[in-house]
Amino acid sequence: MMGPGLFSNIGKRAKDLLTKGYTRDQKLTISTVTASGLVLTSASVKKKELYTHDISSVYKHKNTVINVIMGAESNISTTLTVLEALPSTNLLICVELPDNKGGKLELHYCHFHKNASFATKIGMKPYPVLKISGTVGAPGVALGAEVQYDTAKGEFTKYNAAIGVTKHDFHIAFILSNKGDRIKVSGLYHFDEKHRASVAAEFTKELSRNKNTLTVGGMYRIDRRTKVKARLTSSGRLSALLEHKIKPKSLLTISGEFNTKALDKRPKIGLAFCYSPRPHGSSRSSKFRHHAPEPARLVPEVIYRSLLVS
Repeated sequence: MMGPGLFSNIGKRAKDLLTKGYTRDQKLTISTVTASGLVLTSASVKKKELYTHDISSVYKHKNTVINVIMGAESNISTTLTVLEALPSTNLLICVELPDNKGGKLELHYCHFHKNASFATKIGMKPYPVLKISGTVGAPGVALGAEVQYDTAKGEFTKYNAAIGVTKHDFHIAFILSNKGDRIKVSGLYHFDEKHRASVAAEFTKELSRNKNTLTVGGMYRIDRRTKVKARLTSSGRLSALLEHKIKPKSLLTISGEFNTKALDKRPKIGLAFCYSPRPHGSSRSSKFRHHAPEPARLVPEVIYRSLLVS
């Protein structure tokens, strides 16, 4: 890996171990994939008593990715991503309708120098919000800063700073955010070279409110298809999950959460199932490789998430 990476990557490894995979909503997602690579997805989510539905499509051609999402209120979001638009540069353009002022333009300039990277985001408004971040350092060490400037107010509304150290068996991050009011320290440690067993912790302190938050968690890979995770927060919430890979890109996840300070309440149990078969024709033998391609057929991908709440 060259360079220090993007500012948003500092502290991401510990955060992923502590948050990724845990589910708290009821969600049903059905996707279809054509042989040409077009992915169509219909998703329904229940949060408490509110249901939302959206339809999305993703198409990738060479280094270009187009993602279109239609929300429940007929709002449409279109994102165009061009990978390597220029050497070491990724370009993202997002347009939202009918609110055409909700779009944004992002530019990720990674590894233009072996010791630096740069990213910028600007909204598509008459007086947009401009966000700029940059990192310097060397492989394994990153020092970064991020600022946000509101052109309508004519002032800086956000400035953050971070330091990250990454080695083969650990990752440590120190992040100063919210105009210096929030201090976050996180760490991740792997017990073995294959990263079968790992632990992570994240401590956050808000100076203005004198509030401290601590989250600790761990992950253990039972085998190449199965892993378990657990986490505990300073508020007393204990969560655990079991993830089993049925086959490549097909996962079954069972997660649960309860409040150790309120044992009279029912625990929350989550179930997630993701089934993603190969697109039709991907496994044909080589003797058919030069024959005319068959018409595209839809292959279903079903993702189901449910949550039992008290």
